[in-house]
This record gives sequence, structure tokens and C-alpha cells, in this order.
Amino acid sequence: MDRNSGIVVLTGAGISRESGLHTFRDADGIWAKVRLEDVATPEAFARDPDRVQAFYDARRRGLMDPAIQPNAAHRALAAFESRWPGPFLLVTQNIDDLHDRAGSKSLVHMHGELLKARCLHCRWVGVHRGDLASHPPCPNCGIPTTLRPHVVWFGEMPLEMERITHALSTCGLFISIGTSGNVYPAANFVAEARTAGALTVELNLEESAGAAHFHDGEYGPATTVVPDYLDRLLAKAGV
Repeated sequence: MDRNSGIVVLTGAGISRESGLHTFRDADGIWAKVRLEDVATPEAFARDPDRVQAFYDARRRGLMDPAIQPNAAHRALAAFESRWPGPFLLVTQNIDDLHDRAGSKSLVHMHGELLKARCLHCRWVGVHRGDLASHPPCPNCGIPTTLRPHVVWFGEMPLEMERITHALSTCGLFISIGTSGNVYPAANFVAEARTAGALTVELNLEESAGAAHFHDGEYGPATTVVPDYLDRLLAKAGV
């Protein structure tokens, strides 16, 4: 791997599993306990905003539990970014802040951020760590009942897609970590990168739905597989 080549990394819920956060699509995951149609669509929010707010309030409180911390995989990605001399972009489907806390800088939260809110009136977006079901006023315009979680729901466009598409079209290596390969458009990133000529690698607990699209795959716990792979990548590049 040329040390000047660009790298794009995609992460999913599997990288945060070992930090104690539930995944969505496992047999005991979040969507096994609540229907996504009831809490994760614009229609659900229009129909029953209090239920949607309560769902995300509970997840926000869980994320702020002191026991939830970045794990070795999060830290390895941040350390790798600080050493890699070429272009680097980390794209996460996760709405937690574990990559941020680990120290990642070139980071896109394509599905939004749980610890932020958005105002439907003035379009303000900012950090909000308290409950939204209590209908706090917007910090910018002061209007109550206008805040919603700053997360991308099913049926909405993911964030910063132009930046992501450009990085995929110019990278030399695409790495997918801890993602099921079932959610689009992220599930198609491997095809975009491969079409552009990139080497594609999957690091996951087990093969994803899109495993056949990768040139290579390594499987096991993220806290073991990710640091090991990144260390070898740096050593091969002589960094």
C-alpha cells in the first residue's frame, strides 16, 4: 500500500458493540425490540413525536453512561489517522460519539449524531445532551417543541454524501469495519470504491451480506482485528 494513497474507512454498529452499545440488526438488537417504522422515520415523528423523542432520549442517556467508552478499535483508528501521511476519511454509520472521544478528526457522521439536536423552525444544529421529550426551547430561536434528534431516519438523505463520494472515487484502499452490509447507501460504498480501482477489505466479526464484493476479509472481534490490521498496514508502508 503506497503511503500516499488515500484511505476511506466505513464503520458500523459492530465496532461499538464491544463498548457496550447494542447493534440494530442482531437477533437481540434494537430492531428486534422495537419496530423501526415506529421510531426511525419522519412519518413516525409526525404521528407520535413523544414516542420517538422518548426512544432517542433513552439511547442518549445510555450513551452518556460513564461505562460506555471508546474501545481499542476506536483508539486504533484515531492513532492510525494521526500517522498516515496520505488522505484519510473515516465515515461512520453510528450515531454515537465514540470515534470523536477516541480522537478521530477526519470524520463524517453520515447518519447524524445522537448528542446533537436540530430545530425544525430555524435549522439550528448543536450539542444537546438533555431529554427532548420534555420539549425544551430551541437555544437559537427560543421556540419550544421544534427540536428533533439530529439523526438521519429511514427515508432521509444521509449527510455529507458529496464529500464521501469524492473520497471513494479517489481512494486506494477502502476498509469496512463492523457493518452488516444491509443498509444503503453505505452498503454500496464497496462497489463504488472497487469501481474506482481501490483495494477493498472487510474487517468484521463475521462475513457481511456484501462480503463477496471485497478483495479480502479478516474476521474476529473488532478490538483484536482492527488494531492488528492497521499496525500491519503502517508497517508495510514504512510509517
